[in-house]
Amino acid sequence: MIQGYRISTDQSKFDFDAIHAYLTQSYWSPGIPKETLKRAITNSLSFAVFSEQNRHVGFARLINPRSV
Repeated sequence: MIQGYRISTDQSKFDFDAIHAYLTQSYWSPGIPKETLKRAITNSLSFAVFSEQNRHVGFARLINPRSV
């Protein structure tokens, strides 16, 4: 745990609505459908970052280019 933050790969803890809301506004995935995002997260190594107040404040995912 980074001081003040917790990193988790437990996808049941992810705030999918918050992740989706951010990504639909980003330049690399504007308008991404929610089902596409869920499939992408499920099929990759995904990380969520939570604050001390348990607020979802970060997200990242790793993919294997051979599996794409």
